[in-house]
Amino acid sequence: MNQTGASVATLTKAPAKTAFPKAAVEKALIEGLVDAIAAEAAIRGYVVPPTPAALVKAAVHVDSLLTVDIVCTVEPIIGMKLPQHVVKTGGYASIEAAIAHVLPRIERQWNKKHGVEP
Repeated sequence: MNQTGASVATLTKAPAKTAFPKAAVEKALIEGLVDAIAAEAAIRGYVVPPTPAALVKAAVHVDSLLTVDIVCTVEPIIGMKLPQHVVKTGGYASIEAAIAHVLPRIERQWNKKHGVEP
């Protein structure tokens, strides 16, 4: 109550919801997959496009186990563990296809944990 005898309501802000860090997750996925595919190509002796942008679009097999490993690297960015089923069994035909499949699934898991409606 204040000095006049009327009660004073305390206004509090609802906690702000954090947005899914899509750009940071996408960047980490792309960098991780590009580095891994380029390293594998160097070891096995096959040629891949010389720039990351070209490699992302190139027809290269992206193994599902490799993709799971790279997905684990984004867990610190989003602050949660991800289930392996965000990655498709059998892999992908390109880095671009892997990102297109995995990124929305990671975002759905994040939204579910944070109570964000689709």
